[in-house]
Amino acid sequence: MLDIKFIREHPKEVKESQKKRGISEKNIDALLGLDEKWRKLKLEVDNLRSDRNKVSKEINEAKKQGRKVDELLKRAKEIPLKLQEKEKFMSETVDKRNSLLKEIPNIIDKSVPVGDASKNKVLKSYGKPKKLKFNAKDHADLLTNLDCLDTKKASEVSGSRFYYLKNDLVKLNYALINFALDVLKKKEFVLVQPPFMLRKEILEMALNLNSFKDAIYKIDEEDLYLIGTAEHALNAYHSNEILNLENPIRLAGISSCFRKEAGTHGKDEKGIFRAHQFEKVEQFIFSKPENSWKEFDLLLNNTIEIFKALEIPFRTIILASGDTGFIPTKTIDLEGWFPSQKTYRELGSCSNCLDYQARRANTRYQDKKEVKFVHTLNNTAIATERMIACIVENNQQKDGSISIPKALQKYTGFKVIKPKIAKKANKKAKNNSKSERKV
Repeated sequence: MLDIKFIREHPKEVKESQKKRGISEKNIDALLGLDEKWRKLKLEVDNLRSDRNKVSKEINEAKKQGRKVDELLKRAKEIPLKLQEKEKFMSETVDKRNSLLKEIPNIIDKSVPVGDASKNKVLKSYGKPKKLKFNAKDHADLLTNLDCLDTKKASEVSGSRFYYLKNDLVKLNYALINFALDVLKKKEFVLVQPPFMLRKEILEMALNLNSFKDAIYKIDEEDLYLIGTAEHALNAYHSNEILNLENPIRLAGISSCFRKEAGTHGKDEKGIFRAHQFEKVEQFIFSKPENSWKEFDLLLNNTIEIFKALEIPFRTIILASGDTGFIPTKTIDLEGWFPSQKTYRELGSCSNCLDYQARRANTRYQDKKEVKFVHTLNNTAIATERMIACIVENNQQKDGSISIPKALQKYTGFKVIKPKIAKKANKKAKNNSKSERKV
């Protein structure tokens, strides 16, 4: 969340950011009104506590001097009652203020284009889409024909947007995971497999649950939620700690992720591009404020390196203010080319959250004699199901087979995913040939 002191001192800047996001500025005025009320109550409470101490001393002095203390005792009884009432109002007011404070999104960075998603800006394109000499099929049809994907049975046992990965596709999935982890390990990221479930209090350290509740799965009768990304668990790893940040703390989290995908009815229901569960390798960094934009570039370049190695056409997009999430100050998406749709689709995001998450998680660092909040950054190294869909479409062959990028071949153990029908046909042909020789 934002620093209340910053909002007090820079209300115009905060309101301008709200305006850029397309959000009403009224909540800032309401927040500042509650904050002013709380500060007045705090002053009254502090004065009453001071009066209580003074009266207590006056009573002691009067008794020593043999003076009457009736009036002083009367005041001594009245002050606690007034104090109790004021403290109650003060507590209620600060709770309302802090609750509203959590609903104020992060400040939009000055480099972010202003407007809705139509104002998203392409930064750079990498690789050129291949010109196929045949009609491109979508990944779902290709993988189903290869006996590598079964969404029909998955829908019977789990519902829509679930899947069974089969045969060579299972190896390809884990090849992508191991490849990404190896790349990040060489860059000295600490590999982490976090809990896949978090308590509400911990989850709210990383996101705004009110705006994210329709996307997150809640465990019935438990204070637990399934994570939508490893980012949520990694953010909590150093919660309520004071860190030594001589060097940034760089983590690579591997996890299954779970999302409801509410509000996407009829969109990407076919295949594995938008599913309720998927695997992802997530980069996460705890940084000093003065180094966070340098770390942002490092995260982005890591993913660009991985995507280049996978030989897919892709591009980077800076999201406009109205399309930027609640928590980040700036987000750059990476989009891959999908031949069947003749368009680019999101494969991952790189975000700088400044100290927004750190304030919620109370993650700080020692800066000489002063304790300050860290900056947190996150980036998708690879979301495997979406990447599989992209690789499959871009590497499809006329016979329905899929060529495997060179960077993955040592992990898969094969260079091509071949149609099963073709294998059966070849086997039948060999058997017929043997029979003819016997005759």
